[in-house]
Amino acid sequence: MVWYTKDGKIMRTIEGLFLAVWSLLAEMSPYLLFGFFVAGILYILIPREKIYKHFSRNNLASITKASLFGVPLPLCSCGVIPVTAHLRKEGAGKGAAMAFLVSTPATGVDSILATYSLLGPVFAVIRPVAALLAGFLAGTLTMIGDHEKEKPMQEGFSCTVCSETDPHSHSLSVRIKAMFRYAFFDLVGDTGKWIILGVVIGGLISYLVPTSLIQQYLGDPKLAYPLMVLIGLPMYVCATGSIPIAASLILKGMTPGAGLVFLITGPASNTATISFVLGKLGKRSLVIYLFSITVTAVLSGMFLDSIWFSAGKDIKYFMPGMLMMPEWVNTVSGILLVFFILNAFFRQRGKKIMHTGMIFSVPDMECRHCVKTIKGSLQSLSGVSGVNIDLKKKEVEVTGDRTEADIRAAVEKAGYTVVSRIK
Repeated sequence: MVWYTKDGKIMRTIEGLFLAVWSLLAEMSPYLLFGFFVAGILYILIPREKIYKHFSRNNLASITKASLFGVPLPLCSCGVIPVTAHLRKEGAGKGAAMAFLVSTPATGVDSILATYSLLGPVFAVIRPVAALLAGFLAGTLTMIGDHEKEKPMQEGFSCTVCSETDPHSHSLSVRIKAMFRYAFFDLVGDTGKWIILGVVIGGLISYLVPTSLIQQYLGDPKLAYPLMVLIGLPMYVCATGSIPIAASLILKGMTPGAGLVFLITGPASNTATISFVLGKLGKRSLVIYLFSITVTAVLSGMFLDSIWFSAGKDIKYFMPGMLMMPEWVNTVSGILLVFFILNAFFRQRGKKIMHTGMIFSVPDMECRHCVKTIKGSLQSLSGVSGVNIDLKKKEVEVTGDRTEADIRAAVEKAGYTVVSRIK
């Protein structure tokens, strides 16, 4: 058989690829696990209504708060869409909504720690600062010339543990369970496949792509920056999944600044968010959105490369985080992370439509955050006895004593679109 060639070349290639992929995953895993844990704490400690009430005014204070709130939140460029839509419906100013839309997916507490693990402290500091500046720039430009009247924020209760809308509280043990469920199931389920995809691509680049090729075409910022922008803006990649790709390219000869351009543009935007901004906020807002992300990414990349050139192009100043953790910690963390990702994957696959109620198509539902948001909105309706959601088919099934119009209104209130009723 071909696997047993005389020199064992194919087997050595497979082994080399596996080790390259595993090495990247293991290096990131301790920081990712800690990042997911911190994200779970933030999820429990900061209810949405406490965030919303700060965004209503059309001024720099609301824009700054929206940008600051967005940086640590672990929402991808898909998950941030319904939250932004809800912010607008609850009375948030257009500038604050735009700032939140830009700053949130570009980074998060989990990706900040993962950035440190593979790219070191310089990247880990500059990346969230760039996300903050991009959000502030987008929000400020949106606010200028926008004469929208301020709307009072709607008061309401939104429980992060359950779907009840009446004010209540939960015991510490229930809140802790909800924290771990969100961190290591919901959030891992949202980002797991993108982390694995990013690690595999990074491993392939590290093992197969010649260093000379990267140095020739991506070692020059004049070529690398525009290419990273063109690839990053329409591409769907989460803030964490983009890290191993950038790290592998930088180790092969791409400038750190070009890597930063990709780390900002890739997670901050994709075709879905571009469509959302165009449809919900208008053409002018779309131009501002793309301009703010691109300009901030390029200027941040130029700033980082200036530091790199000043340091004599010594890559060790940008990737010291790789040597921080003991090998056994990386190995155990890597095994745990793979277990959590597989657990989330198989639990999600088990969710199927029962065909006992009304079924609707919701095409802009993309991740576990979307599922949780839609489910919570529907379960808050009195008379709804059950909600089943098939994320893969983008279908929502509702059982109970509510009309089709009520269900459509609840999904739309959550920030999503019901295209058709299937049954």
